[in-house]
Amino acid sequence: MAMLQKLRSKGPLLVIVIGLGLFAFIAGDAWQVLGPRQSQVAGEVNGKSILAKEFQDLIEEYTDVIKFTTGSSSLTEEQNDQIKDEVWTTYVNNQLISKEAKKLGLTVTDAEVQSIIDAGTDPLLQQTPFRNQQTGQFDKDMLKKFLVDYAKMDMKTMPQQYAEYYQSLHKFWSFIEKTLISSRLAQKYQSLVTKSLISNPIEAKNSYNGRVNESEALLAAVPYASIADSTVKVSGSDLQKLYDKKKEQFRQYIESRDIKYIDFQVTASAADKAAITKEMNEFTQQLGGAQTDMSAFIRSTGSLTNYKDLFLPKDAYPTDIAAHLEGAAVGAVVGPFFTAADNTLNSFKLLDKTVASDSIQFRQIQIAKRDGVDAVAQADSAYKAISKGADFATVAKKYGQNGEPSWVSSSMYAQAQIDGDNLKYLQAILSTGVNETKNVVLGQANVIIQVMAKKAEKPEFKAAVIKRTIDFSKETYNTAYNKFSSFVASNPTVDKMKANAESAGYKLLDHNDLYSSEHNIGGVTGTREAMRWVFSSKVGAVSPVYECGDNNHILVIALTGINKEGYRSIDKVKDQLKTEVLKDKKAELIMNKMKNFNSFAQYRLMPSAVGDTIKHVTFDAPAFVPSLNSSEPVVGAYTSLASVNQLSKPIKGNAGVIVLQVIGKSKLNEAFNEKDEEARLLNSHQQMASRFMNDLYLKGKVKDRRYLFF
Repeated sequence: MAMLQKLRSKGPLLVIVIGLGLFAFIAGDAWQVLGPRQSQVAGEVNGKSILAKEFQDLIEEYTDVIKFTTGSSSLTEEQNDQIKDEVWTTYVNNQLISKEAKKLGLTVTDAEVQSIIDAGTDPLLQQTPFRNQQTGQFDKDMLKKFLVDYAKMDMKTMPQQYAEYYQSLHKFWSFIEKTLISSRLAQKYQSLVTKSLISNPIEAKNSYNGRVNESEALLAAVPYASIADSTVKVSGSDLQKLYDKKKEQFRQYIESRDIKYIDFQVTASAADKAAITKEMNEFTQQLGGAQTDMSAFIRSTGSLTNYKDLFLPKDAYPTDIAAHLEGAAVGAVVGPFFTAADNTLNSFKLLDKTVASDSIQFRQIQIAKRDGVDAVAQADSAYKAISKGADFATVAKKYGQNGEPSWVSSSMYAQAQIDGDNLKYLQAILSTGVNETKNVVLGQANVIIQVMAKKAEKPEFKAAVIKRTIDFSKETYNTAYNKFSSFVASNPTVDKMKANAESAGYKLLDHNDLYSSEHNIGGVTGTREAMRWVFSSKVGAVSPVYECGDNNHILVIALTGINKEGYRSIDKVKDQLKTEVLKDKKAELIMNKMKNFNSFAQYRLMPSAVGDTIKHVTFDAPAFVPSLNSSEPVVGAYTSLASVNQLSKPIKGNAGVIVLQVIGKSKLNEAFNEKDEEARLLNSHQQMASRFMNDLYLKGKVKDRRYLFF
């Protein structure tokens, strides 16, 4: 049971103080929207559908893993969305690769997985708790011991905290094992693709020459910007001709939407600010008086910062509070003061300050209270034995624990809610001297604590903080909502919204190419229902009024366009086309003016011409031309072939028509090594080959319908 003993030794953070420094992932309200839609499709890959319920199961599986490894007690909407995106990406990639692997006969055997575990070097294994304490490396024997012991466990007879931990650990390992298989299959497929790309001596020599041969050149250029756009005529046929030539560049693989929307954020009125200021003044006055229960008082103020009856370093407090701590006297009340960064009013009372160790090494023995067991007597006996010189680890073994030391620091509990037994437990650790032992009586157990070392002494403070957001009142919100609703009712079309939004005090915003994989509109949280409306409505429709954000945004949307899969229309890309046609026509005009020139001086003396001396130009890297403020690949291409003093013909560049005259050539002092050069090229080829997932994605005709449910 050595493995179980090791796990039990983590007691302070896993059993008694389960909330300290460990945070539990919560899947959020994503599943609430499913209801009767459980049989509907959330997505499709290679013609295979995944139901919303199946996708939710994957989310919950990954959530359990995150729970175990990080453990935050709550998640923001953005974090929930990130989990869903990671799960979706993993699912899609696994489906795409498994299909290709099956056609090629690629598999991952049980023996291969066992070999990966035996080697213990895979990064995934380093993320597990099965690591040797001395080396920090993955320990396969610890894993094997756990799996054997887990199979024999009777969860019904174990304390609930232990049973939940072991079950979570087993689920975590099952996920890691499954991920090892899928990642190994992906590695095999990618290796097969990259090994098909090889280098050769000729390519290696050309690459070497393109990298080490440098040129210096004089440059004269006439920028396209020197010709006004209004003087160049661009016809519809010009645009159509270029569109037909570059049509493949305008292929749209995923349907998107164009919208216009008004997002109005409700803020506190002058009356609201006055009311909150009055409350804060009253609370601040009370803070200066004696409080029998400071924790309860701070809660009653509605403070965003909970009170902890602990000494904490100043960085454990909000930044604006921390800035005042060192200058405050013990017993002083500071505030109220306004902080613009988080829109809050703040006051605090410095109760005490000291210099203390921020990191403490300790070990413990837990003696849980159970029916028929006198835990108090056992704890007293163990405490007395240790106090008289008994070996701590030996005593710990009598209670199925190994008494291994652990470190605790303020970063593990500074942001957690600490009260009750958690507070009592922490206070005992923080107040115990080095080599001292305490018997701490908690609600469900006695804990024998022995502090072994302390380090990182720093100033620490005990402060009671009142931090209140300057929120709007219900009346202010209702007034804003009614006004907004009235505007929408009076302007039920896109054209009317465009005509009247500004005069009504609203700003009509554009968002083109909104994709269903996006999780919000305009960066505002809580807009899932609005997203569903966008992707189920017709062009020209105006949405209902949505209340979103942190209950402080009011939103209305007009659907102005649907960009379906296929080729984007010429109207959608005409601005892009016009820019390129203008550049081509301007280049033609400039070159016509240059056609009789035969010296560099003539080019340089042209009206609007700019000049540069470009040094260290190679074929391998595009040259940046400061006078044009542009990267110009044609400079490296020409100078790599031209002879010294050779004058080029006018060349159409990215930002202007360019003329070059090479004035010098040199070579880097680097010997040619064929094998090294081929290896460098192979690495470059492999990076290019890693983009194969994009090709598989397009080939797999992936359909993402998660927005309907999540």
